[in-house]
Formats: sequence, structure tokens, C-alpha cells
Amino acid sequence: MPGSFVLPLLIALPLLGAILVMCTPKAESTLHRGIGFTFTVLTFLVSLLVFRYFNAKAEGFQLVFDVEWIPGLGARFKTGIDGISIFLVILTTFLMPITLLGTGKAITKHAREFIACLLVLEAGMLGAFVALDVFLFYTFWEVMLIPMYLLIGIWGGQRRLYASIKFVIYTMVGSLLMLVAIFYVYIQHANVTGVYTTDLELLLNVALPYGAQFWCFGAFALAFAIKVPLFPLHTWLPDAHVEAPTAGSVILAGVLLKFGIYGFLRYAMPLFPHGAAEWAPVLAVLAVVGVIYGALVAYAQDDVKKLVAYSSVSHMGFCVLGIFALTSYGISGSIYAMLSHGLTTGGLFLGIGVLYERRHTRRLAEYGGIWKVMPVFSGLYLIIVMGSAGLPSLSGFVGEFLTLLGTFNAGDTFPATHPNYLPMPRLLGALATTGVIFGAVYLLYMFQKVFFGKLDKARNGGLKDLNGRELATFIPIVILIFVLGLFPRPALQVMEPTVQKFIRDYHRRVAEPDGPSHVYGSLPAKPVAAVPAGAPPTPPPGAPQGGAR
Repeated sequence: MPGSFVLPLLIALPLLGAILVMCTPKAESTLHRGIGFTFTVLTFLVSLLVFRYFNAKAEGFQLVFDVEWIPGLGARFKTGIDGISIFLVILTTFLMPITLLGTGKAITKHAREFIACLLVLEAGMLGAFVALDVFLFYTFWEVMLIPMYLLIGIWGGQRRLYASIKFVIYTMVGSLLMLVAIFYVYIQHANVTGVYTTDLELLLNVALPYGAQFWCFGAFALAFAIKVPLFPLHTWLPDAHVEAPTAGSVILAGVLLKFGIYGFLRYAMPLFPHGAAEWAPVLAVLAVVGVIYGALVAYAQDDVKKLVAYSSVSHMGFCVLGIFALTSYGISGSIYAMLSHGLTTGGLFLGIGVLYERRHTRRLAEYGGIWKVMPVFSGLYLIIVMGSAGLPSLSGFVGEFLTLLGTFNAGDTFPATHPNYLPMPRLLGALATTGVIFGAVYLLYMFQKVFFGKLDKARNGGLKDLNGRELATFIPIVILIFVLGLFPRPALQVMEPTVQKFIRDYHRRVAEPDGPSHVYGSLPAKPVAAVPAGAPPTPPPGAPQGGAR
């Protein structure tokens, strides 16, 4: 396939950079930062090649790279990209050099290892976004955990060990249950076809029993809900954000949280459509609770970093609600909201890092009147705050509007086989709308406390405005916030074919009468001829033809 080299190259470049950094002398911190920044910029430039080979009108996976990986297991190193993942990949490669540029000099201890951790983390994130093999996805999912644990545990604040261990425990519990579900699907596919494989597209061709779908979706949903994080599984996030270094907070909020939503769309809902239909009301209600709860708790914070952390709980609740509305507007809005959240929340944490480097405190009470001495920083930060609050013409408005519109329309589009898929969608949409109002309240409250009022703290009077390096980190973010807010159509047009196919395939699979439990109840295990790489297996009599991809 044309351009198939791009995705493996995206994964390999950060790993190569990490190896090169670790091969340099330990004391050369400037060299380490230079290598790290060079490789992240190079990775971003290579990621733009995706648009050269990507057909925006096509529905399926593109730029597919597929080679044998673990023959005995049936696992393949298979990568690809579509309208759901393309902008998440670009978001990742865009934020990494911005993060290194804005936070690299703040790290003076073990700088070489810090840069290497960030590069390995980038490779893991990109690999998870483009993996089309469930075992490969799970491998990259776990790879992401290690460098983030180290970033928090080594370069974090006073309670860094507590926060890092809590982060690992939460993530590992969900991950292990997801692995059990993966093994179940793997074995059931072999029972029907005689072929052991972890290829996602092949696994989608075999329907699972109704009850198995319920429990397998629950296992996947737990892992993804923890990563979002969805209320009440969110308690690890504020601790991780508060204790993580600025770079860790930016990447955690800007990219890592998106894997929860992405996992639902790419794996849990296509593999277990009936399970998704049964769990959807619970997840939608928890999403709305998270939207309101996160906003109210954010308003009560005196630590500005914890305030932004709870704002992520609120904003990501919108994304969960959007995907389970199962409408074109809802899913496209959810993806768009993730892009906006990555930019605005990443920018918010970078700004907090700027203030912390100068004042070494994050308490709102220690600030006030900052605009008088840092007018450029204050103006740029105001744009980021307004983007996060969903001001029209900025990026946050588009995602929230589409998500709420899709939720209000959810009851009119879902198939009659599950009329209660999303109960009272208009009520859920109305309640979620209050989160937009509360979001404006806590964000403007935070901005007023920090930047307006009297400059009555002696240490604040000597603060210096942004230097050239810091300007270079904020200006690209602000520009993209305006671009996504004023010109959403190009991005939405790229997403639309994939989103429409996702909805059609899901409706078709979930509309099967009484669930597909007859497939395994009536068919004995029957070996068949091996399936060539990339070819779908021939289903046995009685099995449904095709499937969501």
C-alpha cells in the first residue's frame, strides 16, 4: 500500500532518538535536549506525510503495514490509520516538541533519562494509535505505562511515589482484565475458524455470544474508563497531575487520556456491539455526572494545577457522552473535543509551568495582578482559557456543540432493537450543558485570581514576561486553537467517512436478532486451512457475513 512505510517510521524515530540520547555523555544536558527536540520535530514532519497518502474520501484503514510478528501466537505487526486516528497521531507528534521546548530546561536532574523517557513514551503512544492487531495494541498500551510511571516517580513533586504507584495500580487493574477478554476473543475465533490470530480486522468477522459480549465489553470498558478517566475511576488523575513535572502533565492530559475514548471506538464497541448497547446507559450517566462533578470540584480548588486536572475530568466526560450517543455529530464532536482538549489543556499546564518556574507555588492566593508585569503571557493564556471554556470561534466550542447536538439527537437514530440504548438523551444533553456553564465559571475564576486584581505580592512585581523560547511554545498552540475554531470543516470532512462507516457497521451488527449466541452454541470446533496474511477467513455456515471494521 502506498505510504505504508510512514507509520512504522513514526514509531521508530522516537525510539532511535531515545537510544541516541542514552549513548551520549550524562553531563551533556544541552546535547540531550537538542537531540530530543530534533527527533520530536522530525517525527512531527514525517507525520505530516500521512496527508500526502491519505484519501479523505475513503472509509477503511489506509497506509497499512502488515508483517508477521509472533508466528506461534498469530500476532502481526500491523499498523494503519483512518479518519478516527489520523488527527490523534498528528496531535501527539505536534505536542511532543512543544512540550520539550517549553519544559526541557526545568529538568536539571537526570536530564538524559528524562528526554529518553519522553521519546519512548511518544513511540508507545503512536504505536497504540496505529496498531491494528489487538496484541500489538496491548503491548504499546503497556509500553506507555512505564515511562509515565518514571516521569512521575523520579521527576515529580513531594508525593511523587504515592501518585506514581496509584497511577500504575489503577491502570494495571484495568489492563489485566482487558488482557483476559483479549484471550477469550482470540480462543473463540480459533474455535470457529481454526486459525489463531490477533488481527483486529479478522477478529471482527466472528460474532461472540451475547453474554460473552456483555462481560468482555465490561472488561475493556474498565480499562478505557480508567484511562479517560470516567467518574468514579478518576481519583488517580489529580494526584498524578499535581505531582508530575510539567512535561508529564502536558502529555498526560494532552494525549494519554485520549486513549480511553479511542479504545472504545477502535476496539470495545466494534468487537462487542451488544455489550456496548447494554453498558451504554450506565457509561452515559457516569459521563454526565463526571462533567458536572469535575467542574464543581475544579471550582473549589486553590491549587491551580489541581483545578486544571479536575477540568479534564469534566471535559473528557463530554467525549464519553458523545461516542455513546452513536450519532455522526456525537462521535465527530467527541473526536474534535479531544483535539481541542489536547491543545487547550496542554497550554494550560504549560502556563502553570511558566508561573511555577518563576514563583515556585501553585496556590491561587499567592498570585494576583500578574497581567501588569506579564502582559504578553496573560494575553496568550486568556485565549487558551477561553478555548477551554468553549468560546465561539475557538476550538473548544466546536467539539462541545457537536457532542451536545449528537446527544440530543441520539433517540432518533438508534435501531429499534435497542430503544433504550441511551435513555432520555435530551435530559442527559441538558444536564451536560450545565458543565459548559460551570466550566466558564471555574476557568474565569482562576484567571481573575491569577492575572487581575491588585499586584500586592512583592515577589510578583519582579516577574519577567515570556522569553523567546516560551513564546515559541505558546504561539503555535494559540494559532491552532483559532484554526480549529474558525475552520472546523476540513478536519470534520476527513473524519466523516470513517465515522459513518463505524455507525453503519455497528447498527448492522447490533441489530442481529437475539444476539449471535447461536454461532458457538451449534458449531463444533473445526480446523480449516490457514488464512493468508490479510485475507478474511471463510465463515462457517450460520455465521454472519462481514463485520464492522
